[in-house]
Amino acid sequence: MKAKQEKYRYQIDLDNREVEPPKREELKEKRKVILITGILSIILLAIIIYTLPLTILSWKGLIVYASIVSLVIFLFILLIRYFSILFLAYFYITRYTVKKHGNYSPFVSIIVPVYNEGITLKNSIESLLKLDYKDYEIIIVNDGSTDDSKELSESLVGYQDGVHNKIKISLINKPNSGKAKALNAGIQYSDAEFVLCMDGDSILSPVTLKNSIRHFVDQNVGAVAGNVKIQNRKKWLTDLQALEYVQGLNLARSAQAHIRMVNIIPGPIGIFRKEALQDAGYYSSDTFAEDADITLKILSLGWKIEYEPNSWALTEAPVTIHQLLKQRYRWTRGILQAIRKHKKHLYNPTLNFNNTLVLWGMFYESLIWPAMNIFANLFFIFVAIFNDMSSLIFYWWLGIALLDFMSAIYCVAVEKEEFRLVPWAIVYRMVFVLLIDITKTMALVEEFLGIKMEWGKLERVGIQNG
Repeated sequence: MKAKQEKYRYQIDLDNREVEPPKREELKEKRKVILITGILSIILLAIIIYTLPLTILSWKGLIVYASIVSLVIFLFILLIRYFSILFLAYFYITRYTVKKHGNYSPFVSIIVPVYNEGITLKNSIESLLKLDYKDYEIIIVNDGSTDDSKELSESLVGYQDGVHNKIKISLINKPNSGKAKALNAGIQYSDAEFVLCMDGDSILSPVTLKNSIRHFVDQNVGAVAGNVKIQNRKKWLTDLQALEYVQGLNLARSAQAHIRMVNIIPGPIGIFRKEALQDAGYYSSDTFAEDADITLKILSLGWKIEYEPNSWALTEAPVTIHQLLKQRYRWTRGILQAIRKHKKHLYNPTLNFNNTLVLWGMFYESLIWPAMNIFANLFFIFVAIFNDMSSLIFYWWLGIALLDFMSAIYCVAVEKEEFRLVPWAIVYRMVFVLLIDITKTMALVEEFLGIKMEWGKLERVGIQNG
């Protein structure tokens, strides 16, 4: 009887409830975009034609006046955005510092989806065997790799030495069908109440499980987001990304955690209550950001999502601008697809008011803010060149630089990061963020025009576990 049960344990019926992505009426969407932009253009032109004869300002005076008003409005919005995030993050870190946690250590399954991760897999598994936690297992899901990932995974199967005891490592081999379905296979194979989902190249800190799992004492918590950090540093591009993760991503995640509404559980490290995943219908394959989609689905069902800053995952960052822009292009389109998929919560806050707030925040960060930042930079540079306002633009950039320095120092201090990242704040704001925002805007346009894109994969060079 035992042999029969063991036989059926390896026969997994995958529960992918959204195998076919929702059909898009692309022609209708394009017509809608053209109609809306046309109407807005006509309205704007009518306002200009009507108000222009009423003004006594010269063209140059009008441009100067408009630039000053625009600069003030932009700085006002920027200040509200900065200090709202900083205050909420400060409140969360303060609460986190003084809050006491009980001893809670249930059995956990760690799901490691693998697709051509032969260069990084060994280091990832070694980091998992060093976790300061007793009751867990590792499930590797080989998603049809074409390199040596399958052979390497097979060599790891069995019971391996952990920090406290032997750790079981299992392997699922399946045809290639994407990360979402690979994660689903591991989750549904697991008998654990809690699962940790990660990337095949992630290297986890030893205290990851111990710190994260304690949040689940609260039965309303459906998931815990971890802290993602860049390991392959010492290059200007990867250092900028390291600062971005600390200042641009983790700071916002801390602020969201204060109200327990983290909007994206990062792919490199996320811990889930299995019940929450089952309620949400597991991961879906119909967006390019399955992590954003599953987060929104869990939030829409009323679950709370926490953030654990001391559970970090080291990941490999793109080392060329081309790879970086491809990555951010995919992220942006994936987030837009997730927003589109859950758009009913944008229009109807009575369904789930918290989810509406989260979606509008994502909508603002993905659509409105990048366009504002690009416009502000181009507009003020134009004004400075043609209207002799270079001193005003200097003070504008100086103010933003001071804000970035203040934010960078705070974030580096809180996370005990390398202080050498702080001076990069100038390049980060003036060059890096603008480049990313341009990429986001292009992704926005192409997403709404329905231009097809491929998934793509970051070319790994391998990082050492240490």
